Amino acid sequence: MTTLRDRRVYRHAVLRCLYGAMERNRPEVSGTALREQLGLPDDDLGAACTYLVDEGLIMVDWTSHGTPATASLTHEGIRVMEGEEESDEAGPQG
Repeated sequence: MTTLRDRRVYRHAVLRCLYGAMERNRPEVSGTALREQLGLPDDDLGAACTYLVDEGLIMVDWTSHGTPATASLTHEGIRVMEGEEESDEAGPQG
């Protein structure tokens, strides 16, 4: 059984992967590339992508098996990842 922590890690990994691709001028990532880069089983990848779609952070074209054929960040997903990047660059405050 996948824990809540694992699910959060998987979702964040999907966002990071898509954001990295976008930075390299690749707005879409194939489901196969996501699976290979992240090493996630189809069920976990599908669940992570479904959650992120529901949150409005990514767009997915689905296969007939319920796995991502392609995925890309939405405008809101880019804003979230840019905000995270800015926070990382600012470093610890105090």
